[in-house]
Formats: sequence, structure tokens, C-alpha cells
Amino acid sequence: MNIFRKKRLLQDLDQLIFYAIASLAFFLALMPFMASLSLGFGIFLYIIKMIASGKNRSFRRTIFDLPIAIFTVISGLSVAVSPDPAFSFYNYYNLVGRYVLTYLLVVQNVTTLRQIQQIVYALGVSALLVVLYGFHQYIFGIDISAMKWVDGEAFPELKTRVFSTWENPNILAGYLDVVMSVVFGMFCWLEERKPRLLLAGFFCLLAICLSMTYARGACLSMALVIAGYGVLKDRRILLGCIALAAVILAVQPALADRLVSVFGGMDTSSEMRLAFWESTIAMILDHPLLGIGWGSYWMVYPAYDFYINDTSVKIVHAHNMYLNFAAEIGIAGCLSFMAFFFGLLWKGLSAGNLRESRFLNGLLLGCGLALVSIALNGITDYVLFNIESSMLFWLLGALMVLSFEEYAG
Repeated sequence: MNIFRKKRLLQDLDQLIFYAIASLAFFLALMPFMASLSLGFGIFLYIIKMIASGKNRSFRRTIFDLPIAIFTVISGLSVAVSPDPAFSFYNYYNLVGRYVLTYLLVVQNVTTLRQIQQIVYALGVSALLVVLYGFHQYIFGIDISAMKWVDGEAFPELKTRVFSTWENPNILAGYLDVVMSVVFGMFCWLEERKPRLLLAGFFCLLAICLSMTYARGACLSMALVIAGYGVLKDRRILLGCIALAAVILAVQPALADRLVSVFGGMDTSSEMRLAFWESTIAMILDHPLLGIGWGSYWMVYPAYDFYINDTSVKIVHAHNMYLNFAAEIGIAGCLSFMAFFFGLLWKGLSAGNLRESRFLNGLLLGCGLALVSIALNGITDYVLFNIESSMLFWLLGALMVLSFEEYAG
């Protein structure tokens, strides 16, 4: 092939791959099928690019390659001990493959600050549409009494919990925590008045939508994240967020009752979580090396169930991120993922000033705070069980790696 044609081909492939990544970011929270299609198209183009590059191909290495590789290998090995290896293997390559490929596609193909900004903008526009649809659900009403998302006896007045484009209110709330954290981080670092006002308004919309999910764990996680940052860094921000929270709680007393219930008497939801955790700990003690098999929690749980005692009820995860990883892929597999997770968190919060861009400072802070919210929310729920939530985590993780490895110093 002519060297000039080859160069033009590679440039065209780079542009198309970036379009695929931007499309993935936009559709992730709106149309999961389109997001997966974008990922597959991007990987296909990346393979063509590698072939066309020949001996000139390059592969960017990152500090998290080792924990990611260990996590991937151990998760694969856990398939062998699953009660249903065929199902576990399907679940493994379909999910872990999707997550790692998302990370790989972004890390290997995003090369400029402008591209990072455009991906973040795509995520922001997508989040705005999610919020607007959440308001639509709340205004026109959705009866959740048949969905068993809340203890009807403990909270009889609670009839509407929005979930927008996500599967249920708790997953939407986890997503909103992540987006709110990123918006908050950007607000703290950007200096121009107009962008800060837009970010402040967007943050308020996100907070209101979060309150309409009535997700206790996510609301408290977000409150702790903002309060912690406010106490340590800027108490003016803390006071503003306290005022916003006071207004929301005054308008929605049912949310206040939900939050108070965490510290008061036990409702059915709280009792079930404690039972799940006790059963999951028993699984971990019985299978500490490779766990019970990737994606096998719902198959193994009945053997450890002492609370529900109903085989027709399908429990798909432990409602605790840490216990669920340890149960399904063993202690070593769990630690490898946590090394990646908390490594990103630490880097995000301690990267310091990136002289090249206040935008990247804000992105790293926001993503670091987002991981704090996931870590806190992970104590009472397992938001990353949702495919799109996990893909978002791996996408943001890739952007964080690009930010502090390519632009720091």
C-alpha cells in the first residue's frame, strides 16, 4: 500500500474509532443496545487499525494493566467451579469482555485533550436527557406498589420512585451519584462564570432527580461525599449543598422518613440485606480461592438461604459490592479488582494540579469523588452489577488514566 494512502487510512480509522467511543458514551445511559453496538464497531475498527499499522503498531501501557489482567484471568478461572460452567462462561465473556474492551478501546485510541472533553460532553448531554425523563416519570406518576421496591407497610405514602432509562430506582440513583460527583468536581475547578452557573444548575437538577429515586444508600453516599469535601476543602460549597438538601427534604418529607429509617427501626429491605450478607459471608468462607463462579450468585444462594425460603424468588447479587466480588471470584480476584478500583480513586483525589488543563483537574476530582460514592454505596448495594453502570465505571477509569498519565507533570 502507498505510504500516503496508508497514512490517510489510519487517520480515517482513528476518526471513526473516536466517533464510536463518543457514541458509546452518549448511548450508555439511554440505549444500551446502541452502546454495545458502538463498542463492537469501535473494537472492529481498532483491529483493522492494528493490522493496517503493521510493524508501526503501538500499545499504550498503564499502571493498572497488572491488576486488570489478574482480575480478568481469575474471573475466567472461576467459571470452572460454577454450578453451571456454560452459563458462567457466557456471562463472563459477555460482561468482563465488554468491560475490559471498553477500557482498552478508550485508553488505546483517545490521544488529545479535545477528545476527552468531547467524550465528557457526550456523557453530560446523555445525563441531562436521563434527568428530564426522570422528571417526566415523576410528574405523570408511576405506581411502584407492584414492583416491591419499597416496604409498603413502613412507607405507605411512597407510591412513586423514578428510574428513568435505568432498570430500577437504586441503579438510577447510583448513576446520578456518579454524574453529580463529576459535575461537582468540574464546578470546583473551572473559573469562568457561565460554565460554573450551568454546572450549578445541572447539579441541582441531578440532586432533585436523585431525591425522587428515594434511594437511601445513594442519597447518604452523595451527602457524605459532598460533606467530606466541604469540610476538608471549601465550607462555602458545603453550606450551599446543605441549603439545597434542606429545601429538597422540606418539599419531600417522604424522603426524610426514608433516610431516618436507616438509623431507626428495621424495615423489610434492611432485614433482607443483613440476611444476604450473612449468607454471602458463608459462601466466601466455603469458597475462598476461586469463589462460586462468575455470575453464579443466583444459582448458589438458595443453598445458603435462611431468610426467604422460597425457591421461586431469584436473588441475583449480595447487595454489597465487596462481598459479591469475593463470593463469585474468590478473595484474590476481589482484591485485584479493588486494587484497580481504589488505585483509580486514590489517583483521582491525589493527582494534584495538572498545569495543562483545569478541565482535567476537575475531571479527575469529579471521577475520584464518583468512585468514593460507588465505594460507599457499595456497602449497601451492588450498583456495578448493572452492565451499563459497570461500562460507565470502566469508561471513566480509562479517562482518568489518560488524564493523570498523559498530562500530569
